[in-house]
Amino acid sequence: MAMNSNIFYPTKYLPCPLKDGFGLKPVSPLRRTNLTSGRARQRRVFTSTPSATDIQWIFDDKQAQVFEAWFRDVIKDGALWFNMPLLTPIGKKNYLCRFTDIYEGPTPEGGLYWRFSANIELWERPLPPVDWGNYPELLIGSDIIDIAVNREWPKA
Repeated sequence: MAMNSNIFYPTKYLPCPLKDGFGLKPVSPLRRTNLTSGRARQRRVFTSTPSATDIQWIFDDKQAQVFEAWFRDVIKDGALWFNMPLLTPIGKKNYLCRFTDIYEGPTPEGGLYWRFSANIELWERPLPPVDWGNYPELLIGSDIIDIAVNREWPKA
């Protein structure tokens, strides 16, 4: 079941999160049962699980005000899901996110800026489309395919 939100991170006014400290921590889709023989039985229970990550921003005074007001008023102090562009191995795109708690900050940064940090959860792991794992040659060669398609079949 895919979740949707019509709320978007205000990229027109705020920078995207820093890459520093960004690292996805997926929730396991497996259930493991230890057997008396010493072995274990393992099975996939879920096909879609969330991922968590720590993110940080550096804002100037005005951006810090916009961020804090957006957090309070638009996403109801972090309770609502929203779309935010994030860079992952499958590219930069909007991911459905939610804060797991209130952010930390503002902390002075360099005398003129403010650092904010938070933990967010992504609705699902950023992965290629289902069944693409069966075709690793297409994933490895996807850049070449994009170039060839755009060169051979330009926009009409």
